[in-house]
Amino acid sequence: MIKTNEISKTDQLLTDLADYVLNTTITSEEAYETARYVLLDTLGCGILALQYPECTKLLGPVVPGTVVPNGTRVPGTSYVLDPVKGAFNIGCMIRWLDYNDTWLAAEWGHPSDNLGGILAVADYLSRVRIAEGKEPLTIKEVLEMMIKAHEIQGVLALENSLNRVGLDHVLYVKIATTAVVTKALGGTRQEIINALSNAWIDNSSLRTYRHAPNTGSRKSWAAGDATSRAVQLAMMAVKGEMGYATALSAPGWGFQDVLFNKKELKLARPLASYVMENVLFKVSFPAEFHAQTAAECAVHLHHEVKNRLDDIEKVVITTHESAIRIIDKEGPLNNPADRDHCIQYITAIGLIYGDIIADHYEDDVAADPRIDTLRNKMVVVEEPQYTIDYLDPEKRSIANAVQIYYQDGTSSELVECEYPLGHRFRRDEAFPKIIDKFQQNMSTHFSQKQVNKINEICSNKKLVENSYVHEFVDLFVY
Repeated sequence: MIKTNEISKTDQLLTDLADYVLNTTITSEEAYETARYVLLDTLGCGILALQYPECTKLLGPVVPGTVVPNGTRVPGTSYVLDPVKGAFNIGCMIRWLDYNDTWLAAEWGHPSDNLGGILAVADYLSRVRIAEGKEPLTIKEVLEMMIKAHEIQGVLALENSLNRVGLDHVLYVKIATTAVVTKALGGTRQEIINALSNAWIDNSSLRTYRHAPNTGSRKSWAAGDATSRAVQLAMMAVKGEMGYATALSAPGWGFQDVLFNKKELKLARPLASYVMENVLFKVSFPAEFHAQTAAECAVHLHHEVKNRLDDIEKVVITTHESAIRIIDKEGPLNNPADRDHCIQYITAIGLIYGDIIADHYEDDVAADPRIDTLRNKMVVVEEPQYTIDYLDPEKRSIANAVQIYYQDGTSSELVECEYPLGHRFRRDEAFPKIIDKFQQNMSTHFSQKQVNKINEICSNKKLVENSYVHEFVDLFVY
């Protein structure tokens, strides 16, 4: 182990991330257009989550009744919080139902989780600027931050697998949010590097709460925790808190040696806007993304099997390796977080009910004996070509197939779905449905008058992009 105390050259990854955030101009119209849909879809997921007391019990200030001057507004509530706690609240809402966007690579994750920190800081800054007689931020600036956060999280995920070393993907949320909000707060290049180094040194939570036998609700607030911590570190950095030049590479003590099997973290491609352009939307079903196409197949087969459930001998789900590693589960499922990460449960719901909504993961539905009876008849197998195409950067498919075999020796058609509705290859089909999803989610919480006002602004690209952040957020204040 090297014991020298000489100052070393700053880790290249830290400087690359800082330089990207500071110096890259996003010119892709496709990225901005996609980001606008991501913004609306993500806010809609958060608003829908407010229907669930297990989510809302975690929201609000640390000390009840606290109101912060020029603070962050939490959409769908009356809370006015400091941006650190605001980021947790917004991030928790966004992720609660596992219904926001997804990125699949060597590491998985949900890049729109970064909106928790981005929106909290942008709203706070806008209100402070107004109070100081200055120009507030616009939503167009929020979209740029989203594109860059998506890019950082997604490109890190392409070849640097945290799950292989037992760490949770929300570390990349913390890294991405830290980079973009430090810049938004006025951070210099060195301050961005300082904040990023502290974010890496923080490490990450373990994936314990995502896997049997411990799957639980922490997976729904872990991203809020990560984006909140990112805001805290960013605010410390712009006040002058020091950083650590070799936080990643320090022999014996750096992230790579301690937690990444001594492998070097690397960027698989130049940072631009690739991730936002290729991000996956969860359009139809609140379910873990590796099962989205299985859900489509199951819903397609519903009309054939709904009156023949007792005649089924077995159900074969053909899938890719990542799905088997993450969501192939047998035995008891103990809570909603367990169920929405089980490909057998998701497929059973689609076959039985012909749809999959968040309520289907609750205890009352899970008590339906037909679900576990059907799960016990399921066989999950890998199709090697699906795994190859899943990892192909030109395809990025998430293929599944479902076929039903009956006791009389007959079978259903083999229903195969290679690309889910939220895939880039199906954008034209998906965008109208994303707007429908957004409007339906708004209607679960707001009066029709407020929904109409929200839709009037949000259906107009120019009105959204040119909106001041604090005025846009006020559309969603309850």
